[in-house]
Amino acid sequence: MEPVLTQAVPGNGEYRALRAAAGLSQMSEEGAALGLPASWSSVCVRHDGELVGMGRIVGDGGLFLFVVDIAVTPAWQGKGLGRRIMQALMDDVHARAPSRTMVGLIADGTAHELYAKFGFRLVAPGAHGMLLRLS
Repeated sequence: MEPVLTQAVPGNGEYRALRAAAGLSQMSEEGAALGLPASWSSVCVRHDGELVGMGRIVGDGGLFLFVVDIAVTPAWQGKGLGRRIMQALMDDVHARAPSRTMVGLIADGTAHELYAKFGFRLVAPGAHGMLLRLS
């Protein structure tokens, strides 16, 4: 049975578990409880009811959007789920966001190769991404 992709927000616990399984940084339960419902767009990929992939977009919906939480459990990596997730999110962006909206992301490792297929480009050396993680 093929995994099913839906427009949905993952639950707090499964969201945090998938991030950990996919090798992404841990997020707090409190942060997830506040942030997940505020998603501008969110997709979940499930296989037999289990969350095996996800992706979200956050932002103000008009000026700036940011792609986050692109994650696929290791057992399903390399099978095209990341591409399906990005396609669904970008379809939503192109359908709902106004022209000139800036859509950004931070690419880990070689993920920039996937994102380039959707029109994203590296901005260095003209600009540099920066991040502050609260402790």
